[in-house]
Amino acid sequence: MSTRYPTGTPEELEAAVAAASMAIQRGRLVVLPTDTVYGVAADAFDADAVATLLAAKGRGREMPPPVLVSAATTLDALAVRVPGYARALVEELWPGPLTLVCHMQSSLQWDLGDTRGTVAVRMPDHPVALELLERTGPLAVSSANRTGMPAATDADQAEEMLGDRVEVLVDAGESPGGEASTILDVTGSQGRVLRHGALSLERLNEVLEPLGATVTDEG
Repeated sequence: MSTRYPTGTPEELEAAVAAASMAIQRGRLVVLPTDTVYGVAADAFDADAVATLLAAKGRGREMPPPVLVSAATTLDALAVRVPGYARALVEELWPGPLTLVCHMQSSLQWDLGDTRGTVAVRMPDHPVALELLERTGPLAVSSANRTGMPAATDADQAEEMLGDRVEVLVDAGESPGGEASTILDVTGSQGRVLRHGALSLERLNEVLEPLGATVTDEG
């Protein structure tokens, strides 16, 4: 069973982040809050931990988890050939509910599953998530639910679905967003929506209009 940590005071937050960081270092799973929904996290560079995450969700290697980062500059450590329109979206919309599927750095020593040479990256707009990410580095994070179930928007839901699979559950109350991130494929000359989410197609194109770029809807 997981240990649940509140985050209501600075002291509680420090204890929660410290416990979660230690669990990640030991290759264990952690539930953490984000700006969209609650997520279940593992060290992105620990292949066994990532495999445990996929098993906890009931997923196979064909559905690799996205990677959360604490700074936009980390994108270039994980991805290559990031197009200008994608950088414009990062500058305007990160941190926030936008996940970018990019060409992956071939030198990375990790195994997220069958990625086909890509990596999905996001910088969440949530202070607790960012505090943890600053200590751990990039985390493989998927929504805190069993596959086929609704994504958890509070710690109770996450604990009900994944409590026996995670070591630490960081409780920061109800998710402020409650809707999953928009996933955008930026591996080509034009962005393609792979999953509709908190950011609308209109908002994405509003950012890109000055560049003469557009995003297409294939979600």
